[in-house]
Amino acid sequence: MKDLRIVFMGTPEFSVPVLESLIGSYNVVLVVTKEDAYVGRKRVLTPSPISEVATRNNIPVFKPTKLKSDYQRIVDADPDIIITCAYGQIVPKEVLDLPVLGCINVHASLLPKYRGASPISQAIIDGEEETGITIMYMEETLDTGNIINARSIKIEDNDTYGTLSEKLSKLGAELLMDTLPSIIDETNFSLKQDDEQATYVGLLKRSDERIDFSKTRKEVVNKIRGLNPTPTANIRIDGEEWKVLTAEVGSEAKGEVGIISEVGKDYFAINASDGKVLVKEIKPFGKKVMTVKDFFNGYKKENLLGKRVDSYEEKE
Repeated sequence: MKDLRIVFMGTPEFSVPVLESLIGSYNVVLVVTKEDAYVGRKRVLTPSPISEVATRNNIPVFKPTKLKSDYQRIVDADPDIIITCAYGQIVPKEVLDLPVLGCINVHASLLPKYRGASPISQAIIDGEEETGITIMYMEETLDTGNIINARSIKIEDNDTYGTLSEKLSKLGAELLMDTLPSIIDETNFSLKQDDEQATYVGLLKRSDERIDFSKTRKEVVNKIRGLNPTPTANIRIDGEEWKVLTAEVGSEAKGEVGIISEVGKDYFAINASDGKVLVKEIKPFGKKVMTVKDFFNGYKKENLLGKRVDSYEEKE
């Protein structure tokens, strides 16, 4: 398969196992990824994880600002097939029409459910029991193409966005490797999606990070899991933002919603609509991530009792 010309398009860490698997077995002639981004407090200009993998393997890298109008390098690469995984830009029709074997996408949900940009987080937030990977043909419209193959995975009770993303990343690489031979031979399965069953999830917004304690305990904990480690759910205490990374469902004891009603050795409890949410790991304003137990080593925990976790407005 080394004579097959593959263009790969991807950006984040999630895409890395997929690209590495392709490099090990196929001829990747070009990698397309997003532009270098400023990272961290020191704003260091940093290439994407996919760019780093390509560079290590001496594969040319293309970083267009706007793929819609800048895609000649892909044309010049003369791909037999284009494979995308979490690239981050809409692929124009001119590019979709280039390869004889089509454009294939590795998508982190069981389509047609959770089309769009944030399927992993949303599946956890919604309390789904399973999710998976779908290999699909790409169309101009987002995640609507025919399904080639799919494989499911159970969402464990302790899964976070971080842990589930890692599992799905590896599953995506495995499923693509299992599926590619039939795509190349043009003997693969192809099933039209049922648009009536489709759901969409956009990019997570700043407002999506706020925790709404008028929800149930389980809904609150699911949201915290679905946003851990990034972008991270948050609350406000005394006007300051605290990030919440880990929490558990507490007792059914009810009280005024949004009030810190209990403190323990390694947690503090906030009232949700049907009982208590036990907060276990936080990033207080201006501090590093820490367990609540460690936080209480330098903070009088009784001072939290009775405080209200504010709802607030934030400019988008």
